[in-house]
Amino acid sequence: MPGPQEEPVGLVVTRTSRTLARAFEQALATAGGSTPTWLVLLSARTGSHRTQAELAAAVGVRGPTLTHHLDGMERDGLVTRAPVPGDRRGQRVVLTPAGEELFLRLREVAVAFDRRVRAGLAEAEVAQLRRLLATLAGNVAE
Repeated sequence: MPGPQEEPVGLVVTRTSRTLARAFEQALATAGGSTPTWLVLLSARTGSHRTQAELAAAVGVRGPTLTHHLDGMERDGLVTRAPVPGDRRGQRVVLTPAGEELFLRLREVAVAFDRRVRAGLAEAEVAQLRRLLATLAGNVAE
């Protein structure tokens, strides 16, 4: 149990998460992107998601939310959707050349942001942080 002057760990993690998320969103915005756009481009580029439903799961959103993002990204010329052979309802998301260009730009931002976040931490500390965060997540998983 924390002492009377210590914040609960969950509050510290939540506050830190929000701070990092806002800073990452701002960094992506300077390059013409957003977190949802980055996550969709990253997941679609790996090509490991056969359908739009699999892509939604990988991005961590529900199908209708992904559809909303994809509609905007398609209007902006970043992605196209193509039918999945043998699956009447399935659609595969493919990056256009403009989507590929934005992906590369946002990847540079993401790598630079990661370097910024890791500043002052040794690799062993980063590995320990990953383990600790996984433990915290596991402690509250349903």
